[in-house]
Amino acid sequence: MLAFAPAALFFVFFCASVREDRRRFRNAVLLGLTFISLAMALLFQLTHLPDTLARIVAVAVFLVPAVGVVALACFLVANGVTMVRKEGRSPGNLLSLLAGLAIFAVLALAAVAMASGSTKVAGMTAMVIMIAVYVSFLFVCFLAYAYLYGRIRVRGDVDYVVMLGSGLICGDRVPPLLASRLRKGMRIYVAQCARGGTAPLLLPSGGKGSNEKVAEARAMADWLIAEGVPADHVVLEDRSRTTEENLTFSRAVMEEGKPDYRCVVVTNNFHAFRAAMMARKVGVNGQVLGSPTAAYFWPSATIREFVAVFVEHKGVNLTVCGALFGFGVLLTLLAG
Repeated sequence: MLAFAPAALFFVFFCASVREDRRRFRNAVLLGLTFISLAMALLFQLTHLPDTLARIVAVAVFLVPAVGVVALACFLVANGVTMVRKEGRSPGNLLSLLAGLAIFAVLALAAVAMASGSTKVAGMTAMVIMIAVYVSFLFVCFLAYAYLYGRIRVRGDVDYVVMLGSGLICGDRVPPLLASRLRKGMRIYVAQCARGGTAPLLLPSGGKGSNEKVAEARAMADWLIAEGVPADHVVLEDRSRTTEENLTFSRAVMEEGKPDYRCVVVTNNFHAFRAAMMARKVGVNGQVLGSPTAAYFWPSATIREFVAVFVEHKGVNLTVCGALFGFGVLLTLLAG
């Protein structure tokens, strides 16, 4: 049973970290390490398991991920084509397509290395695969924990419901993506009022972009009021240009109104975990909830969020990737 000790230890660290603050990226990494340790422990136990169970474990650990990688690549390419067709060819809309093609490229490189029999090609391929595995591990951790984080519910009453802005249509109209956030915020507002709690203030957050006629917060507030929210239950934050500014300026508004405030922040589901990490960074006292997003839009948007998180932790990530690159170069030199 000692083989399961690392998995148990990582799980304990994960639970303690989540209890301390749900909004940490290290929670995602600890969750991933827990499952990797568990998979390794199961492999060590194969010789002690009945034949049928041993085969099931082997398939789960080796075959399922292998098939899953190919299936994921196919899905990402198909989704990328859909994104380009529906949203255009902007760099952000190409992310799922590029990710799928990158997976196929790594698989093709591995096949070429095996066929060539060259030790130098094998060394360089090993370097690429190690870096790809590291990035993929972080992405899976991010994806899994973001899903878990998205399952949280509001407990007790809140004083504010902050709704993060996004671009407007024709410079003054709320688009479907933003309307999804506003509906989520309204549901929280209505639910708290329905159970007899004090009506929270709705706080739309977003400044005026260079191509917009009004501040995003103003357009969001007008949408909420048109949907029946009393105007005196809406307070605006209309200076921000980025998510970090959304949260920083909204915190200032809330602290001015009630220093010991408690809030929830609403954004779209693909953005919730990264927004939660940013909320922790700027000292917002509240969790982040996600609203639904169109299924075809979600993969590229999620990859974009992961890239942003990867860059935000560029110090450690570039160090690890650099070490893996150096190790691959060393293997190639030794093979030569």
